[in-house]
Amino acid sequence: MTVHSEPVQAPWDRAGAGSSVDVEHEPSLALHIEDLTVSYEYRPVLWDIDLDIPPGVLGAVVGPNGAGKSTLIKAILGMVPVAAGHIYVFGRPHHRQLSRIGYVPQRTSVDWDFPTTALDVVMMGLYGKLGWIRRPGKAERQKALEALEHVGMAPYAHRQISQLSGGQQQRVFLARALVQDADLYLMDEPMAGVDATTERHIIGLLKELRSRGKTVLVVHHDLQTVSQYFDWLVLLNVRIIAQGPMHEVYTLDNLRHTYGGQIRLLQGLAGALATDGDGEAKPGDGRSAGDGGAAALGR
Repeated sequence: MTVHSEPVQAPWDRAGAGSSVDVEHEPSLALHIEDLTVSYEYRPVLWDIDLDIPPGVLGAVVGPNGAGKSTLIKAILGMVPVAAGHIYVFGRPHHRQLSRIGYVPQRTSVDWDFPTTALDVVMMGLYGKLGWIRRPGKAERQKALEALEHVGMAPYAHRQISQLSGGQQQRVFLARALVQDADLYLMDEPMAGVDATTERHIIGLLKELRSRGKTVLVVHHDLQTVSQYFDWLVLLNVRIIAQGPMHEVYTLDNLRHTYGGQIRLLQGLAGALATDGDGEAKPGDGRSAGDGGAAALGR
């Protein structure tokens, strides 16, 4: 008996999920999103998202828990079904540009008990260019070792990933992203749960990527440090609340609209926001912010 079935459609070929024609659209932008909606069991997680990220910025995506920050990153990567909308990376449909994207996932989403070494994890970042049939050779191994050296993890190259600390594991995943030599880097809370030394090291690497003309978009949880670390800001709570240069978007009014009922926790930021002559809140030194409540908002 022969059974005929409909072919399974890729997420980008579903109705409204983006054109399958490889045409340029807004090629001057590193990332351009139009009318993006993502739903889980009919509940919208992202709703009617319009987003423009210019090339060469170090950007943060900030919002309360459940705002859709991680889902946004996964949608760009084609990891979740898209109900509607269009996503373009450097002017072309995102699914045709995956080789130009480097990704650092949340630590909590990784199976750290998988039996593999730090070096093996980094070499996985090269599979996109090698393909799954061709095995990495000496040249790829050397690139991976250099990437580990760059993040201070070369002495741990042959250590099982499960034997590393949280900060060390995060550095290994940064090395995996670096070895891809991507043009757009997407990172999902790379500084969550790491110590201060590792956080400074990560920020140094991100700024280095920006200085090389790369575009970096980071899901970040700490409102106290966001204005120090980043130059572009996206405030998200299912919808885009505000987006643009840090000095324009990082205002108490925008934060109130983003965090809504959690506004009492924003009071600690009052000292970090100066007021200009027109009465508009502007970002100041995040280190002076209150009692740490603001940091918990974005977790």
